[in-house]
Formats: sequence, structure tokens, C-alpha cells
Amino acid sequence: MSVVAPFRGVTYNVDKITNFERIVAPPYDVISEGEQEEYYEIDPYNVVRLILGKKKIGDSDWDNRYTRAADLFKRWDSEQILVRSQVPSIYLVSIEYESPDKTETRTRWGFIALVRIEENDSSVILPHEKTFTFHREDRLKLMRACNAQFSPVFGLYEDQANVVMSKFGKITDTPPKISFKERGGYYYKMWEVNAASVIKDIASEMLSRSIIIADGHHRYESAQNFRNLMRSRHGIHEFGRPYEYVMMYLSNIADRGLTILPSHRLIKSYPDFRVERFLSPARTWFDIEPFPFSSNDQERVKKAFLDELERHGSHTTAIGFCHSGSRNFYLLCLKPGAREALGNDLHPSLKELDVLALSRLILQRILGIRREDLDDEKIIQYESNAGVALSSVLSGDYHMVFLLNPSKIEQIMEVTGNSLLMPRKSTYFYPKILTGLVFNKIDPNEIVQIPGQ
Repeated sequence: MSVVAPFRGVTYNVDKITNFERIVAPPYDVISEGEQEEYYEIDPYNVVRLILGKKKIGDSDWDNRYTRAADLFKRWDSEQILVRSQVPSIYLVSIEYESPDKTETRTRWGFIALVRIEENDSSVILPHEKTFTFHREDRLKLMRACNAQFSPVFGLYEDQANVVMSKFGKITDTPPKISFKERGGYYYKMWEVNAASVIKDIASEMLSRSIIIADGHHRYESAQNFRNLMRSRHGIHEFGRPYEYVMMYLSNIADRGLTILPSHRLIKSYPDFRVERFLSPARTWFDIEPFPFSSNDQERVKKAFLDELERHGSHTTAIGFCHSGSRNFYLLCLKPGAREALGNDLHPSLKELDVLALSRLILQRILGIRREDLDDEKIIQYESNAGVALSSVLSGDYHMVFLLNPSKIEQIMEVTGNSLLMPRKSTYFYPKILTGLVFNKIDPNEIVQIPGQ
């Protein structure tokens, strides 16, 4: 069962910080070096200084990006830049945004609370993607230095009748604690909810539900490792201590505002590439349709190509392809029966994933990229916007791109339901939840108040 609890969240002081769009940032793992510098310059209190501090020449065990984050966290607390709620609360969040195709405005609802950390074999909290050691260790170092969680893990629960969110009642009729439009145009509102009856009802409804980790796998595993370290130091106290919990942003899988984007694969360089040498073996498993274009009709053909990619993707595996210098877009549609070529080592639910058809048949068997190199971002980069990805190739910045349709939520649920993992970057839940809305301070001597107990 999912144990959800309120917490005394740490937030920016609304009496001192009024331009919230200047102090929030995306999760650390999508911030480039250039963007890191931008966030540093935007505001001296931008959260990037906590979640992704700069490295310095001469960093040591006692003076590094993690210790500096801890010192800054304490200083902002003492200066009342940050304030901690006096009562345990959960935080209702709405995100209004324009759909990726620019056709409508959507609103995604969710709430931030503590969720009890589970063991790896639990069927309560379900990961869906692989993680990597470096990122886990990096986030663990930050948690150990600061005794805090700065970015929530993004979790999804199933609730077709939307019962959980209905428990918030008319809270949204009251003024939110914060509201702002961030740099990307997303309009955020957050309410601090501390009514005991509301919290108890929400916690009760969540007990019977599993949670799929949509984003933040490394943060969740780091929280697990931090919990284990704290248990060895302070002991196990019937799950009542704060280190037994992780801060999560929880949203309904059935929320109409939930958007899943694909992660297209960009390859920086591929020496001696010959397009026919690529297409010839690809025809073994794929039906291939070229979309020739000229400089005069490139945009029109690109739209038709992307429309066909989406249309075919509704009923089969369809992959778009383009390489630098080409005057063709290519649509590759998996032939009936070709999934058997993916190998007998894959569970049937994994064979249905477009990303595995791309990985095994194209990247590994045709292009010869080793399996251990598939997650090397020096070789393969990711982009969720198809137009940007294609422009990066046509301009010569990248050598080739493979376009995917987004994974379907039913596929994700089937994979996690079978206790399986999808390849890295199989999904992009949009928009990501910003960091800087609320933090979780972890004091090992405190007790988490579990509703109803």
C-alpha cells in the first residue's frame, strides 16, 4: 500500500520573494552548462545553486558543490529567504500549458506529499526506466550534505474516477500560496493544504494504489540509499522517521492534462555512412517510404512526413529517419512478424515498444552500435521536439536522427505491471515538475505524522 503523509515544507518566503519565475528551475538532469549559467545570472536566489551548484578548481572533500549547497541552504534559512511551514501540509499544484502541437491549453493537476520508500521488490512503487550509478551517487551526496530533498520525484497513480483529487474540494476557490508564469510559458499555482480531514481522506484513498515513477528514478533510488544510511546510524523506527520517506509530486494517470512526449535519438557522427548501405538491411524488417523534398517545399513535406509517422504509429511501430545532406525523409514501418527478430530474451510487453525495435534492429544490428554504448550521451543525444531534431540534422549539427512516437500509457502500465524496465529515455512526461516550489527538510529526530494513525 502507498503510505502518503503531509510534511512541514520549506518554501521561498513570499514576503521577500515575489518573482517566483526567477527562482525556479527544471530538474537538475535537464539543465545544460549554458542553462546553468543562465539560471545563476537570473537571480541570486535561484534554486540552481542548491540542485546544481558550479564546480570549482580546487574542490575538496570539505569544500565542493554539495557542501556549498548545504551552507547556502542554511544561510537562506537564517536570512528568512526560506521559511518552513508550522504545520504538516500537502501541496496542491496546477500547471497550465499549451499543448506541444499548439492546438489547445491543458491543465495538469497533482499534489506534493511524502511517500514511504519501498523495497526494490515491492509492487507499490514501480520504476519504469533504468538508472545509472553516477547520477545516483551525485544525488546521494547532495542529500547527505544538505539533509534535504529539493526536487520531488514525479509519480503517477491510477484513478479513473478522479476520486483522490476530488478530496481537495473547493480549496482552489481560495487564493493560492504562489502563482506565476515561468519562462517557458507554463502557469503554475500552488496551494498549501493543512486541513486534517482533507489530508486524511487523500491518504486513505492512496493506500490501495500503486505509484509508477514517471520522472526522477535517480532521485528515488538516492532516497532509498539515504534511508539505508540513516537506518544504520539511527535505526529503524517503525517507518516514522523522515528519512523513511521521499517527497513526491503525484498525478493521476487519467488526468486529461498529462502529456507524454517521445525522446528522439540524435547521433552526432557516423563515419563512412552510406544511406543505401543502411536502407538495404533495414528492408528486411521494415517497409520504407521516402519523402523527397527540396528547399522550396521542405516545410510542407516535413509536415506530411510527421503526420504519417503519427498515423502509422497508432497501429504499428513507425520510425522516422533523416541524415545530414539528405533530400529525403524516410518512414520505416515494422513488417508483420518482424518483432520476433527482437530476440527471445525479451518479454512480450517489451517487444511492443518502438524504442526497442529501434535499439535492437537499427542501432545495434544495422549501425553496429554496441549495447553498452546505447546510453552514452557522447554518442546519442535526445530531443523531444521533432522539428528541432530534424533541424539539428539538416543544419549539419548532427549526422542523423531517428524519430519515435510517444510510448503509450497502456504500454508503460503493462511493463511496470510485469516488474520490467523500459530502456532509458523511453518516455518524456511533459511538462516536467519545476524545482523550487517546496523542499523537504529531513531531521532524523522528527516524526512523520501518518494520517489516521
